[in-house]
Amino acid sequence: MTTIRLGLASLRAHRRRFLGTFAAVLLGVAFLTGTLVMGDTLRAGFDSLFGNANSGTDAVVRSTSVVTVAGEAQGTRSPVDATLAEYLAKVPGVAAAVPRIEGAGQLVGADGKPIGGQGPPTLAGNWIQDPELNPYALAEGRAPQKSGEVVVNKGAAKAGKLTLGSTTVLRTPDPVRVTVVGLATFGGADGMGQVTYTGLTRADAERYLTPKAGEAGAILVRAGPGTSQNELVAALGPVLPEGVEAITGQQATDESNEMISGRFLSLFTTFLLVFSGVALLVSVFSIHNTFAIVVAQRTRENALLRALGAARRQVVAMTLAEAVVVAVLASAAGLLGGIGIAAGLQALFPAVGFPFPDSDLVISGTSLVLPFAVGLGVCVGSALLPAVRAGRTAPLAALRETAVDDSAASRTRSAAGAGLLALAVGLVFAGVLGTPSLWLAGTGAVLALAAFVVLGPVASSYAVRILGGPLRGTNRDLARRNALRSPRRTAATATALMIGVAVVSLFTVFGASLKATMDDTVSRSFAGDVAVSAPSFGAGGSGLSPRLAPAVAALPEVDTAVGLGKGVAEVDGRGRALTVTDPAALARTFDLGSVRGSLAGLGTDGIAVADDEAERYGLTPGRTAELAFTDGTRRTFTVRAVYERADLAGDYVLTREAWAPHRTQDADRLVAVTFKDGVRADAGKAAVAGVAARYGDPEVQTRDEYAESSAAGIDMMLTLVYALLALAVLIALLGIANTLTLAVHERTRELGLLRAVGQTRPQLRAMVRWESVLVAAFGTTGGLLLGGFLGWVLVRASDGASDSAFSFALPPVQLATVALIGLAAGAIAAWRPARRAARLDVLRAIATE
Repeated sequence: MTTIRLGLASLRAHRRRFLGTFAAVLLGVAFLTGTLVMGDTLRAGFDSLFGNANSGTDAVVRSTSVVTVAGEAQGTRSPVDATLAEYLAKVPGVAAAVPRIEGAGQLVGADGKPIGGQGPPTLAGNWIQDPELNPYALAEGRAPQKSGEVVVNKGAAKAGKLTLGSTTVLRTPDPVRVTVVGLATFGGADGMGQVTYTGLTRADAERYLTPKAGEAGAILVRAGPGTSQNELVAALGPVLPEGVEAITGQQATDESNEMISGRFLSLFTTFLLVFSGVALLVSVFSIHNTFAIVVAQRTRENALLRALGAARRQVVAMTLAEAVVVAVLASAAGLLGGIGIAAGLQALFPAVGFPFPDSDLVISGTSLVLPFAVGLGVCVGSALLPAVRAGRTAPLAALRETAVDDSAASRTRSAAGAGLLALAVGLVFAGVLGTPSLWLAGTGAVLALAAFVVLGPVASSYAVRILGGPLRGTNRDLARRNALRSPRRTAATATALMIGVAVVSLFTVFGASLKATMDDTVSRSFAGDVAVSAPSFGAGGSGLSPRLAPAVAALPEVDTAVGLGKGVAEVDGRGRALTVTDPAALARTFDLGSVRGSLAGLGTDGIAVADDEAERYGLTPGRTAELAFTDGTRRTFTVRAVYERADLAGDYVLTREAWAPHRTQDADRLVAVTFKDGVRADAGKAAVAGVAARYGDPEVQTRDEYAESSAAGIDMMLTLVYALLALAVLIALLGIANTLTLAVHERTRELGLLRAVGQTRPQLRAMVRWESVLVAAFGTTGGLLLGGFLGWVLVRASDGASDSAFSFALPPVQLATVALIGLAAGAIAAWRPARRAARLDVLRAIATE
């Protein structure tokens, strides 16, 4: 206990030494806590939201036939007969039964721009008159009564600056002129996140959202007094036709929650937890470095304790006691900070267009215990090796005059690091150049990171000499020598920044590679002059009117205009996306590579298949495949063509005539246009835009513009990544600043002597700053090299694991920006230590022991 009390006394006396450690633990724990609290709050909010919205629905009657395509969160379900609602309403125990018709419908705002569509779905459906069965509640205005009248959710109206009486366009995808007569809420909120909803009359919903009248997506049923949900489902079961099922309202709510909480929120929180892990990993190096320097500075103090009879374990306990106290205080502060972060995000997200469901913060035991334990474990674990080193201090070390950490890299470390790097490179090449294996490539990437860490002290001596070589002048030469004095310390300080820069570089390279891939795909496959598209990703948007392509094709400036529709079906039992188009026009506008068979003769019973898909499932020209459509029908199609490139054409192509009997809500995802010879690009584009304005005014783009817009989501992703990684870089900078502060304390007498022999305060500040810049330059350079290598691994591994060809690209401007930011960060981190060093009293500094 005596040594622990000594440790606590030392901590109180030198608490400034641990400010960097305290800040690193606090920030890491706060980010982790905020992520967990935000995830729990969102889950609880959506649970409450769906529960309130569906509280009046006791049963949902729907088809059992559903086709799910890879990558879709929810499959496409077959429709049911809408007249079934009238029959079910007569079943004993049923109070009401109404059909629910739902499809894609994107509202256009008052400024002429579409509302939403960037991820979350844009929905339209029939306005259900029964208020208990309708998940939307009328908040202002009235229900739609005649064709062209709509109710929209308040969130969508606010985003599009629409009010009661506003006249606008609803893309279904055919443009429909509508008037807003009502505003609605969902479960008491203005909407479900960025999801938009438009309620139409039942006649309009059937006309615009279904392939034929009399079909509905499901039947909503309300139970009579005294009938439970399970009893209602049991009563409905015997009277339902084959292929139709009834589930309880609670089951339907659970499925909705699972789709949001189990998929989107889990992915979202996992994404944030990854960055929390990066921040905590950076913290490990900063904390370890702090304790390593402190232990080195206390060599004489520890040696005196050993000389007075203290055992090794007592010295270790003294050092760990300091780590425990710092960890407990910083983790506790981090918990409070994390709750504040979650509360701030809850207030901030509505301002950026993603409102939280209206609920109080949910703070579970896990959200408090786990971050606290992680903070404690990271801090104590990082201090363990320095504590053990402190325990090994020999009593004779008390006779030394100084206690400066001048540890260098050992031959064992060099050999181990080189072996680890060789193994990492071997695994990476085996995983990306041999038989594609994400596991091998990933393992190699992790080992490469470990090798960089192990080889850091070895590389730091060479790197600092090379990076500092161009520097001229006494102060800069002294800065270089100071950075070379302790390679292990320099490496540990730089490694924290290296990891942050490496992750930034990794995402930058991968993002640039994705952009290059899209650009190459469009350049390689798209032979047209302009593309008409409705940009969106995820489930949003409504697509393009199938009538747009024929209208554009009729222009005198246009040679060919082909629309690419979308459909789904099971091909021999496997859910697959279908491209619905004119195959002959497709071949003229897109480069499909070599084609076996004939695309011109598909007719109503033939399909064309991409080469990779055909090879995987043995589909050659002349073979047959059974397609099961979402309307419940099955048809046998003959493979009449196999094409090489599926980049934009997709894996399966069939004619519009073949798709028409089985279609759902018909829409094109792209219209590709080729001009006639002699037509100027600007004149042709203007003519196409004039026609497009009559069909919801989708965007008309050149080939280059289309490729750039296709990659717009990547820039959004990178912006979010950079914002999240700013925390890791901030922790790394705190580590550099703390290391320099401790180094200034360690070299107090040396600095005093420099001032005594004529070094000015500005020169002293410059020396400290250049030392910081050199350390930052080493970390930034290592991070760029490691991030570039890991980016290459990720691109090559994705290329091997995917049917699409990935292009590797290094973005020089972005990487140069990262390098400049890293160097600037080093200069900023040195501001306070340099200022403190320049303020030292010369005589007191010289007298320091």
